[in-house]
Amino acid sequence: MISALEALERLQEGNRRFIDEDCCNESITRQERRIELSGGQEPFAIILGCSDSRVPAEIVFDQGLGDLFVIRVAGNIVTPPQIGSIEYAAEGFGTRLVVILGHSGCGAVLATLEELQQNKKHNSCHICSIIDQIRPSIEHLLTTELVNDQEALMHHSVRANIRAAANRLRHESTVLQRLIQNNGLLIMGAEYSLETGLVDFFKGLPEND
Repeated sequence: MISALEALERLQEGNRRFIDEDCCNESITRQERRIELSGGQEPFAIILGCSDSRVPAEIVFDQGLGDLFVIRVAGNIVTPPQIGSIEYAAEGFGTRLVVILGHSGCGAVLATLEELQQNKKHNSCHICSIIDQIRPSIEHLLTTELVNDQEALMHHSVRANIRAAANRLRHESTVLQRLIQNNGLLIMGAEYSLETGLVDFFKGLPEND
């Protein structure tokens, strides 16, 4: 299994190909690759991303079958099932990179801001459960000057939610803590731009924490 930094480089290279419209990963559809994977998998990265239809991880990173272990949920929130899924892949497959992949214009983050700013409650208790996960990470931003610039507020809220999810993974799982300390596991936060296609890895390495 490749290291976390090698996996990160592979994701960055794939994202550059996606932006340049130079995608070359034939393993997405090749029959021989499907047959090869029928005996097992060794994904090189774990992606916890948003369910948004505009952010399919395999496409934006130009990866194919068996390359990524992807978990998708609205707002890229971290709850026990997501933690368990990540533990399963990191421990069972030896995958050493975990990426929390949020994106610009996230509807779940926007819904949380609307509830906080306009007291706009959703009728669905299930949607409210997603908002409840996001709220603690962004409500402090409403006490800052960002309230005067809704675009900036949204940008900072998306990133705050990503940071909170990454921190929760690091601190609420003894399995992941052990893998971080002893086995080189790296948990990173990243934001995908709907406008440019660029994935910005902004949290997780010492120089950008």
